[in-house]
Amino acid sequence: MITGPRDTLKRARKLRSEMSLPERMLWRVLRERPDGFKFRRQHPAGIYILDFYCPAVRLAIEVDGRTHDGERAARQDAVRSNFLKSQHVATLRVPATAIMTNLEAAMVRITDVCKERAMKISERQGKPPVPLHHPADGPPPRAGEDRL
Repeated sequence: MITGPRDTLKRARKLRSEMSLPERMLWRVLRERPDGFKFRRQHPAGIYILDFYCPAVRLAIEVDGRTHDGERAARQDAVRSNFLKSQHVATLRVPATAIMTNLEAAMVRITDVCKERAMKISERQGKPPVPLHHPADGPPPRAGEDRL
């Protein structure tokens, strides 16, 4: 689990109530656990706060708005991405305009990346991929009872 110091945790809690419109739109969908992937919002990672984080596949999702424009911001984003890479966390940058104009397409991209990372993690561990969820079948039948 990647986390951060106490002051970063406090700042992350504060930012959860100050999310931008594209972040709020994306969170409404991510909180429903698309394709079984659980996401956290405003998650601390060292001195940084990730917009969204999927711990199962170690994926950070950054919503890039106007604050990410410019040369200085690009350098800061590169330093942040390098830190995350050193922690084995990949970064997926999603433009705020993409969320505002086509949220469904942005979600397809996010879940596709999560699925790819889940497959790679399973391959590295030498295990077949584990289903992220399965339908609730109820309890197993009692001894001597047949299933329908």
